[in-house]
Amino acid sequence: MDNCCTASMFLTDSLELELGTEWCKPPCFSCGFDNRGGGSHFSGESYLSSGALKRLILNLDPLPTNFEEDTVEIFGIQWVTETALVNSSRVLFHLFRQQLYNLETLLQASCDFGKISTLHCKADNIRQQCVTFLHYVKVFVFRYLKVQNAESPVPVHPYETLEAQLPSVLVDELHGLLLYIGHLSELPSISPGAFVNQNQIKLFPPSWHLLHLHLDIHWMVLEILHMLGEKLKQVVYGHQFMNLAGDNLTNISLFGEHCENLLCDLISLSLNRYDKVRPSEALASHHCRCSCIKELWVLLIHLLEHRSKWSLSESFWNWLNKLLKTLFEKSSDRRRPSVPVIQPRDPLGFSWWIVTHVASLYQFDRHGTPDEMRQMESNWNFVEELLKKSISVQDGILEEQLRMHLHCCLTLCDFWEPNIAIVTILWEYYSKNLNSSFSISWLPLKGLTYIIKSPLSMLEMVKTCCCDKQDNDLYKSSSSYTIFLCILAKVVKKAMKNNGPHPWKQIKGRIYSKFHQKRMEELTEVGLQNFFNLFLLLAAVAEVEDVASHVLDLLNFLKASLVTSSIIWKGQVAFLLMYTQKNLDIGVLAEKCSGAFREKAKEFLVSKNDEMGQRQTLWTLLSIYIDGVQEVFETSHCLYPSHEKLLNDGFSMLLRACQESELRTVLSFLQAVLARIRSMHQQLCQELQKESVDLIVQSSLSAKERHLAAVANALWRHFFSFLKSQRMSQIVPLSELADAAADFTLLAMDMPSTAPSDLQPQPVISVMQLFGWDDIIWPQVVARYLSHCLQNSMLCEALSHTGCVSFQALTVRSWIRCVLQMYINNLYVPDDLFIDINPGQAVEKEYLEQLAELTRLLFKLSEVKNIFSKAQVEYLSSPEDPTKALVLFFEAVGITYGNLQNLSDKSAMVTKSLEYLGEIGMCIVCGQSQNPNAYLNQLLGSVIEQYIGRFLPSSPHVSGLGQHPVLLALRNSAAVPLISPLKKCIVQVIRKSYLECKGSLLPPRLASILAFVLQLFKDTSIDISEVQLLLPGVLKCLMLVNEPQVKRLATENLQYMVKACQVGSEGEPATQLTSVFRHFIQDYAMRYDYQIYGILEIVAALDQQVVIDLLSTLTQSLKDSERKWGLGRNTAQREAYSKLLSHLGQVGQDEMQRLESDNT
Repeated sequence: MDNCCTASMFLTDSLELELGTEWCKPPCFSCGFDNRGGGSHFSGESYLSSGALKRLILNLDPLPTNFEEDTVEIFGIQWVTETALVNSSRVLFHLFRQQLYNLETLLQASCDFGKISTLHCKADNIRQQCVTFLHYVKVFVFRYLKVQNAESPVPVHPYETLEAQLPSVLVDELHGLLLYIGHLSELPSISPGAFVNQNQIKLFPPSWHLLHLHLDIHWMVLEILHMLGEKLKQVVYGHQFMNLAGDNLTNISLFGEHCENLLCDLISLSLNRYDKVRPSEALASHHCRCSCIKELWVLLIHLLEHRSKWSLSESFWNWLNKLLKTLFEKSSDRRRPSVPVIQPRDPLGFSWWIVTHVASLYQFDRHGTPDEMRQMESNWNFVEELLKKSISVQDGILEEQLRMHLHCCLTLCDFWEPNIAIVTILWEYYSKNLNSSFSISWLPLKGLTYIIKSPLSMLEMVKTCCCDKQDNDLYKSSSSYTIFLCILAKVVKKAMKNNGPHPWKQIKGRIYSKFHQKRMEELTEVGLQNFFNLFLLLAAVAEVEDVASHVLDLLNFLKASLVTSSIIWKGQVAFLLMYTQKNLDIGVLAEKCSGAFREKAKEFLVSKNDEMGQRQTLWTLLSIYIDGVQEVFETSHCLYPSHEKLLNDGFSMLLRACQESELRTVLSFLQAVLARIRSMHQQLCQELQKESVDLIVQSSLSAKERHLAAVANALWRHFFSFLKSQRMSQIVPLSELADAAADFTLLAMDMPSTAPSDLQPQPVISVMQLFGWDDIIWPQVVARYLSHCLQNSMLCEALSHTGCVSFQALTVRSWIRCVLQMYINNLYVPDDLFIDINPGQAVEKEYLEQLAELTRLLFKLSEVKNIFSKAQVEYLSSPEDPTKALVLFFEAVGITYGNLQNLSDKSAMVTKSLEYLGEIGMCIVCGQSQNPNAYLNQLLGSVIEQYIGRFLPSSPHVSGLGQHPVLLALRNSAAVPLISPLKKCIVQVIRKSYLECKGSLLPPRLASILAFVLQLFKDTSIDISEVQLLLPGVLKCLMLVNEPQVKRLATENLQYMVKACQVGSEGEPATQLTSVFRHFIQDYAMRYDYQIYGILEIVAALDQQVVIDLLSTLTQSLKDSERKWGLGRNTAQREAYSKLLSHLGQVGQDEMQRLESDNT
């Protein structure tokens, strides 16, 4: 049956009259329907869904298919349908009241599970009888009541007399019925339990039936009174009652009195619910306990609005406003003391709440179907009064209350036409309180902290405020000021849509007028935040350029202490982003922002060594600009000449002043901009390649290309020069350095003409030489950089066609160096090395993983595949271990060399191998090749000499030698036997090329080479044979050089060698060491006796036995010296010798005595 009722909504009234179905079953209030699907708001039996309201408003038969028989059963008695109400009206109403009493007595019974079924059936039967009677009254009035007028004849029949009196009798009886049932709010049984289904078969207690019967009575009394007025077109006076003013009761006065009482009842019921509602949940908590109360509100709205349009009756809003105004009066001042409305604890909040919820009911049409496009009657005049009370300073409205009030106001702005007056009222309040945070002490304000983070988040806040649908959690997430901005946005948008630019000009004038120099000087940080939020919102909904220009003018009025505020930078960058989003030219804003950035970058550079507080303040401003400019480039649809202004020389100064973490931020920005420029260039190229491009479009595309080139030039100019200068330093994070260099390489490939002149004519090759093929670059940088390059197929293809025949060979060479320098000490490290690692090891692991990736990519190169093919060695298509891959590659190269027969092929292969393997890698080739020759050993020596000299640090600190490629290759040589020949060759090169004097000239860079030798011995196990080669040179340095640094390093080397020989000889005298010292004494004792004694004192402190074994040689050298000079005993020399002997204990004493007793 409900389906029939629903279908009938879409039928015309004439068709409804022709239907003979049961759709016209007498409607009633019911909230017991199944609404789990959420599709229906009201029961199918309701006055709305059944079409009863529509028929009432259209003055149609209430129930066209009911009460058509000659007799009708009412209260169990058969009555004549056409005369019963005339003949027995008072009896029928008496029976009606009796049934009401019977239902009330059922409330006294306990509603346990065993009795609920019986009670439900009894109560439902009583209610159906009562509802049927009231519907019969409606039908009788519509069909059978005769209209009496002055021209009607005087009744002569008793029935005619009764018939003429029926309207007055009905007025009296209806009034009496209302007095009998009293007010809805006075029902003692109204409780939450009365509105809840007890079980799945939906059995309700008597209290539920009584409440809903009262609702039926209240509504149908209004229906009957309305129908009386429509039928008779005249005032009907009651005979038994007078109204409260002492006047005779009429159908009109009773209708008005009952409307007022019914609205008071509904308000009272809503007040009971409001007392349990939190302000934060006000809009989510409805004022109706059940759908029947909600339906009664909707019925009243439609009926009263209909009557106000076709008569002089007041509209629904006027009725409600009058009653709500009484809530603000004291009880003694009330106009109608008998109206049973309780005094609310918060009349203002309740008024906002009830008006907002009732306004939402206007969306329901006469069938109870929601229609969002339906024109809703507004109530702005009353809301304006509420708004003035809400912002009244005298009343001390709290923020938590104001949020709820404005949230309600915002909701009403959705329902009703725009109202500029409410914006004006609110702006008067907020313009005076801009410096307030509008926070609630007990409620963390999520929204504000989010807003302040960045310019982009400020725009997100504005975007949120401009949304058509707001978050239901607005109370907790936003301040009242933010909600005001939502109201402002909604009003401006709606008003401009309806009436063009005029409303905006009105609002703009009122807002702009509040900002002058004095007001700007009064703004605090919080005030500035509110200031920018306001103007950003105005720019978003109206004239962005006009608003932005006005803001820039106003910022000139700020006091000096706020000029460098981060809020100002964020606000200005936010406007810059808004211009970008709207695809406007950012020229003016870009010039202002970039100029401020340049000044702060200069200060940042100057304050490089100043206190951290000032640096942090400056960095905060600079990072705001950097993040904002990045967002500008990433969101720009196309570039204008003004975009280049954003990349000025401030970045050059900034880069020089940045520390590691700051550099990461700037280089991340650089990579993002480079990626965006390349993406835009590729899109531009695709558009230029399209056919049938007209001249205008082509001209536009050419202009875009010029703008892109200008931006690219700025990037090369301000960023690449810095990266180039930092290739050898550890200031720039190595991974970021590699990434940025790779991005510039790709930019050089896409837009080669933009690269600086020193990289021309082949900028790609030049950049790769700087960051990928240069042997002095950190291997971590090279590995990551080359991985990026090899991953780009377009770049590899371009390099293959640029005439760079060595592209692959140079890449292989760099790979080998990376493996040797980073992996040689981990050739046989177990796989679980990094199970427990510290942060430093984690970084190293990242580098090793990067090298593994480079290895995988490199093995895909054609020349590498060719080497394996010629050597007939198993080829690894996807090698995972770089060390194994390196050994395998060396094996392939060695086998290829060994397979060659004639000398010219061998010579060519050596040259190619040197190109592939570089220089230091040749040592491994010697180990792998089965037939090493003298040429390779000679070549290896020259290579080592170049590497040692090239990578020596400028200052001779041992700590700076840790990354020297030669030392890296030699670490842990005990685990790698193949390295031993290399070490021997290195030692020979040091002795011959770095420690031997050329005539009377001492070797250059002695301090650095001594530091290198010392680190060499620390990193590797020392062989006595190596001491024999290097110790003479160290002794010469101690003897001939007076430079303190050289003497210190030479002494440390001497001490390290002596100790190492002690360990190597297992406590026995090292004869090789003694032999070196003996030859040294024999060669230089005649001229450098004092220096020799000093050196041996150092040795004696470490190992007396070495010096003891030299006593005979020393004593003989002393005597030979005395004989040579022919002057007898040399007292000074003997004293120096005696000092040395004093360090040798008893053996030394004995030697002194022998020397004294010897007369020769």
